[in-house]
Amino acid sequence: MFTKPTLILDEAKCRKNIEYMAHKAKQLGVTYRPHFKTHQSIVVGRWFRDYGVERIAVSSIPMAQYFAADGWGDITIAFPFVKQQADAVNELANQISLTLVVSSIDNAKDLVSLVAHSVNILIEIDSGQGRTGVQPYDLESLDSIINMLNQNLLTNFVGFLTHAGHSYGVSARDIRELNNQTISRLLPLKQRYPSAVLSYGDTPTSVVAETFIGIDELRPGNNAFFDMQQASNGICSPEQIAVGLACPVVARYPNRNLVAIWGGAVHLSKDFYIDAAGNKSFGAICRLNDDGSWGQPIGDLYLESISQEHGMVRVGSPKAMESIGEDDFLVVLPAHSCLTVDAMGEFWVNGKYTKAMPRY
Repeated sequence: MFTKPTLILDEAKCRKNIEYMAHKAKQLGVTYRPHFKTHQSIVVGRWFRDYGVERIAVSSIPMAQYFAADGWGDITIAFPFVKQQADAVNELANQISLTLVVSSIDNAKDLVSLVAHSVNILIEIDSGQGRTGVQPYDLESLDSIINMLNQNLLTNFVGFLTHAGHSYGVSARDIRELNNQTISRLLPLKQRYPSAVLSYGDTPTSVVAETFIGIDELRPGNNAFFDMQQASNGICSPEQIAVGLACPVVARYPNRNLVAIWGGAVHLSKDFYIDAAGNKSFGAICRLNDDGSWGQPIGDLYLESISQEHGMVRVGSPKAMESIGEDDFLVVLPAHSCLTVDAMGEFWVNGKYTKAMPRY
């Protein structure tokens, strides 16, 4: 069936993951604005429409252009404004309802000076990850940015955006507390700016937490596919992971308890997780079925190390080693599905290859 490392997408699992979040958002009374950076696919994007999704988030201007071309008319670029791409932003803003993000006073100044068409603006808030964004208690900076935006007829301040990226290192049992702490940092902004939207996005809290008081929209992305980082923290089960990388076995080393596969960093990235046995793993290992699906993770196998093209699978028993042939394919459930999709650029889904968005 396959002759090379191939990223398989299980449509049924993916749709079930999408449906769960769409239903949850509806029950919570919040907008579900999924982040499309995980799948980067027009085909997968269309599946979301079947569950009532009309608004999306993306991570770059080229990604926004890619999905706008398929009819998505309400897009948030959930990344700080890039002034070097102002011309592309202005062209896109003339075609769709575009929401941009500013993450500092200087970033806002650049946007205000370069925007040529009406855009909505969200101010990014650092809610604990320590990456980009204004601190929620820095009211002087927030007031300055909002005043600056309000003085320009083309920049419509609509609210605040945050990504609780620090939730990815927290187990499911602690997610609810982290979620409460994160939202508590945002609620004073809602009180100070009553008309402001609060846009909140990360998979762990969106999937696990039940309470989102004051939040207007959720922007999870990884939950459509999930991955072993999420599974290792108890956010999902391995059975919910919708993508697996089928990798040819290229060599067996029974004396070292290792199997080499064609599947390395250029296919999977170098992200890893700590498995239940305490091993640093780059992916869980499954059997490839004849129909292109895969079985459960094999308990005594894991992807121990990777280089550019090679993956080295640690095999825990002679019986497991004997069951692996050099003409076999093994399926790796990736540590981080978003980066694996970006590296591979296409899926095998329903018996054919489907391209994701072009590289940019």
